[in-house]
Amino acid sequence: MSWRKEQRRAERGYHHGNLKEALLQAALGLIAEKGAAGFTFADAARMAGVSPAAPYRHFRDRDELLSSIAQRGFEQFEALLTQAWDDGRPDTVSAFERVGKAYLAFARNEPAFYSAMFESGIPVDANPTLMAASERAFAIIRAAAERLAAMAPPGMPRPPAMMMALHIWSMAHGVASLFGRGDAARRKLPMSPEDLLEAEVLIYLRGLGFPTDRRPEPKPAGPPPVPPSGPWGIPK
Repeated sequence: MSWRKEQRRAERGYHHGNLKEALLQAALGLIAEKGAAGFTFADAARMAGVSPAAPYRHFRDRDELLSSIAQRGFEQFEALLTQAWDDGRPDTVSAFERVGKAYLAFARNEPAFYSAMFESGIPVDANPTLMAASERAFAIIRAAAERLAAMAPPGMPRPPAMMMALHIWSMAHGVASLFGRGDAARRKLPMSPEDLLEAEVLIYLRGLGFPTDRRPEPKPAGPPPVPPSGPWGIPK
């Protein structure tokens, strides 16, 4: 295909507002095939069917393209974790187990996004928008850790919620990266990744002395109930 034809295809996509999305989808396909470090900016342009110069209309360079993919991934990740957490219902331990399963499901079902988010080498703190998206996703894990920390038995020092969040995130990320991927990076395991992660988290919590019963937690005490009364307001 000549450069002129590629340029005409790029112009059509650009004017119809499709070029940016086409480049994002092309890059996702390349990441799934070659990994986050396995393609160039020109490869993404070629996959999208546009000229090598066309991507510069929307992205400064390959890193900015990867940052956009990672941001979109974190936004989807946040939505999935939020749904799984469901504000800790019906109890904290069960809800947190759902968060772990959602983490693994994302790594398995969206390996290209997962790779862009965690394996691309893009400095998250260099992009405020990307940083905000990643922090919102992590905030779900931290909120769950804060709820877990509140379950500390009386007399037991309450561990810092941030420390717990980082520990549990590390467990989930390790299992997802080694055993729960949806690509060739997955390692074989004699049990399901979900079972492995559940066992790790329960052992961790029990090691800290936390109760791990799955039962509805008591609600905050409210005003005492008013006893039913008979005629003239006299209690029955």
